[in-house]
Amino acid sequence: MNSFCERLGLLHPIIQAPMAGVSTPALAVAVSEAGALGSLATAALPGPEVVAQQLAELATATNRPFNVNVFCHQPSPADPAHDAQWLAYLRPFFADLHSTPPTQLQEIYSSFRTNDALLAVLVQAQPRVISFHFGLPTAPQLAALRRTGALLLACVTSPAEAHVAEAAGVDALLAQGVEAGGHRGTFDPVIEPGIPTLELTRQVVQQSRLPVIAAGGLMDGADLAAVLRAGAVAGQFGTAFVACPESAASAAYRAALLQQPPLPTALTTVISGRPARGLVNRFMQDIDQPGRPPVAAYSRAFQAGKALVAAAQQANEPGFAVQWAGMGVGRARVLPAAELVRTLALELHQALA
Repeated sequence: MNSFCERLGLLHPIIQAPMAGVSTPALAVAVSEAGALGSLATAALPGPEVVAQQLAELATATNRPFNVNVFCHQPSPADPAHDAQWLAYLRPFFADLHSTPPTQLQEIYSSFRTNDALLAVLVQAQPRVISFHFGLPTAPQLAALRRTGALLLACVTSPAEAHVAEAAGVDALLAQGVEAGGHRGTFDPVIEPGIPTLELTRQVVQQSRLPVIAAGGLMDGADLAAVLRAGAVAGQFGTAFVACPESAASAAYRAALLQQPPLPTALTTVISGRPARGLVNRFMQDIDQPGRPPVAAYSRAFQAGKALVAAAQQANEPGFAVQWAGMGVGRARVLPAAELVRTLALELHQALA
C-alpha cells in the first residue's frame, strides 16, 4: 500500500466520489467502514447547520476517515439581461409542460469561497479529508483548513490546474478525466480540457510531486489497476456507487443506469451552466440545439434547469430528468456499498496478478 493510503489507514485504494445530490451519510459510512474512503458533498445541502448535523452523524457512525467536499467556483456576477434571454428561450419548453419558467434567476449553490459559516463548520468538525471542486478556496481559507490537520485534496482536469493547486499548497490532486459523470472540477466553466482519465493521470503524475488520484469512467477493479499502473495512488468511483441502495438516486435514475444496451452519455451546459456528463434525454436533445442563446451562468442556470425538471415530473414526462453518469455506465451493477468496495478490491487483486 502507498503512503497516501497508509496516512488515512485505507485498506483499499478506493474513493467514493462526493456526488452532490446523490451521496448520503449512509453511503459514506458504508464505504469508509469497508476500508475505502467515503465522501459527503456539501454543495446541495440546505445550509451550514445541516452540514454540521451530517458531519456529527458521520463522526458518531464511524471512526474511520471520510472526505468532505466543497464547491469553490467563482461566484457569477448578476446579469439580468443574459438571464432573461435564457429564460425566454426556455419558455416554450415550459409551455409544452403546462408550466412557466422562473421570473428571474439566482445562484442556488453558494461558493465555499464566500461561505465563512461553512468554513467555521469544517474547522470545528475537523474531518480527516477535505476536497475542493471547481477551483480552490481563498488563501486564508486554505490556511485555516490546513491548521485542522486535514488532508486537502483538489480536483483538477488539466496539468495547468494541477500546477495552480500544487502551488496553493494542497496535499494531493484528483485528476478527473473527461469520461467522468456529472460536473467535473474544471476551474474555468468556459474551458473543457477534454483529457481522458488515463492520459490526464499520466500527465499530472509526471509533472507533479503530489500524490495523484485518478477519476473519470472507473467502474471496476481492472479500471483501477490501469490507473494505478499509470502512477495514481488511488481511484475515485462515482457512477459505480450511484446504484448502491445507500445512495439518494431515484428509482427511475437507477433503472436508467442499469438499462441494457446502455444509454449514451454526453456533455452539456444547458442543465446547469457548466459542462456536465449525463444520460442523453430530451433535456439535452431538445434544448441543446445549434443557434440557442448562451446558457445563463452557473448556478443560476441550474435554478431554471431544476424548475424544468419539476415541471416535467408534474406532467409525467420522464425525458427531462437529470441523470448524471460517466461513460462506463454500461458496467453499473446493483450492490450494497460495502460489497461493491470488496468486489472492486478483489477485481483489483485479480487484475494486478
